[in-house]
Amino acid sequence: MVSPTHTFLYGEEELSCSLALGIARGTIQGQLSNASRKRVRKSKLVVENIVEKGQAVYGINTGFGPLCTTNISKEETKILQTNILKSHSVGVGKPIKTELAKLMLILKIHSLAKGYSGIAEETLDRILWHIENDAIPLVPSQGSVGASGDLAPLSHLFLPLIGLGKVLFENKIIGTEELFKKTGLKPLELGPKEGLALINGTQFILAHAIRVLEKLHNCLSHADIIGAMMIEGLQGSVKPFYNELHSLRPFKGNIHVAQRVKLLLKGSEIMENHIDCERVQDPYSLRCIPQVHGASRNSWLHLKELVHVELNSVTDNPIIVNEELTISGGNFHGQPLAMALDYACLAASELGNISDRRIYLALEGNSPGVPKLLMEDTGINSGYMILQYTTAALASENKGLCFPSSADSIPTSMGQEDHVSMGSIAGRKALRVLGNLEKILAIELLTATQAFEYRKPLKSGILLEEVHKEVRKKVAFAKKDRVFADDIEQGIKLVRNQTIIQRINTVCKKKNLSLQTTFSEEFENY
Repeated sequence: MVSPTHTFLYGEEELSCSLALGIARGTIQGQLSNASRKRVRKSKLVVENIVEKGQAVYGINTGFGPLCTTNISKEETKILQTNILKSHSVGVGKPIKTELAKLMLILKIHSLAKGYSGIAEETLDRILWHIENDAIPLVPSQGSVGASGDLAPLSHLFLPLIGLGKVLFENKIIGTEELFKKTGLKPLELGPKEGLALINGTQFILAHAIRVLEKLHNCLSHADIIGAMMIEGLQGSVKPFYNELHSLRPFKGNIHVAQRVKLLLKGSEIMENHIDCERVQDPYSLRCIPQVHGASRNSWLHLKELVHVELNSVTDNPIIVNEELTISGGNFHGQPLAMALDYACLAASELGNISDRRIYLALEGNSPGVPKLLMEDTGINSGYMILQYTTAALASENKGLCFPSSADSIPTSMGQEDHVSMGSIAGRKALRVLGNLEKILAIELLTATQAFEYRKPLKSGILLEEVHKEVRKKVAFAKKDRVFADDIEQGIKLVRNQTIIQRINTVCKKKNLSLQTTFSEEFENY
């Protein structure tokens, strides 16, 4: 168990992706402050007064969706809130990863703690208990259209509050009834509006968006490093990374990538060795790294900015402003994130697309000193030929997954919800594409390292030399054919575990080096 290093105040402080992930991973403790509790109690009192007066307010004393004109008696308002969790728990498919479900709890409590939802303080304390004790509900992956928020997944997320559903607790999946026996907890009795407040919102989409941001950032960082290694291995030019070029087309992402790659190549003997060679220009997969990686960086930045807004928003419905003003609006609609997630999905796919092209380029044998298929004794050996088949398959699969989920809408709720975002599908799909991208980058890392070897005894700059050493700890230079699937598995681990990024950071700190660029503050923090 990780000990938290500091605390975060739900409903009060600004939540970021890294803070949310820190709470989910136990390095930060989330708390409800007295100020938040006061706001929550005040909002709950407003709801109770509305019920007492009998004035019709959607979701408090009316039915839901197309049943919004059906009045519910004061006595039945509590039954209504329990029933909504039951009736809307219609999710199917494999459960989402435990960390995603835990993120959903964290994101939901932060939104509810702002005091516009009419939730009971006791309900927030129970959600807090689930987070702190790692009793994480099982949430099916399919069933949300991302319109009234993520109704089905959020319903499953909060079934344990009323004694239903399943949780992962102490590394076992158990029913909530068993959880209550183990812990002495009892089911909550939800008050007016509470069920609706729990299941209206974008927390399923948002949890996926946080993981997309984290995984895409990791892939972007690796793509720059591996691309720089490939430039060294294939004797590419450093000129396409000059500031003089990018100042004439100053997209932030392009400049950031160009400056990073140039810093990675700094002090390279390999670069110096062919500075006056006869080659006029490189293929696009090398020469246009700043433009292509940079475009994906810009997409990442766009998603980060939107996610930060959503992280600190109230997305349920209706919103309780005060006793005189409750607003039934559409803050739960997932469109803002859905479109950005589709954009990020495309950005990830394109990183894989250009990576595959560099792998192919490395196999052609057109760079002096680097043999065809990255192996000298070919014929009896196929060398790295078939690794590119795998990246071609993965890149093609990603292209097929790039159809934007947000371009589709199927009316639901008998026409009441006549436009939906499909943001939940966009989030799930983007993570699938990123999983494939990690594999493509791992294979490029292996091919770049193999090509890099043929530049000996010349050395690259200190950072890329350290990357090469780190890879060689896990994957040996290939003189003849072997089961390359084992190498690929090691490469995937290196990418996912951020091993080479951590090595670069360690060397930078030790040698007083830096990969800081003009836009590092924007692109390296989330």
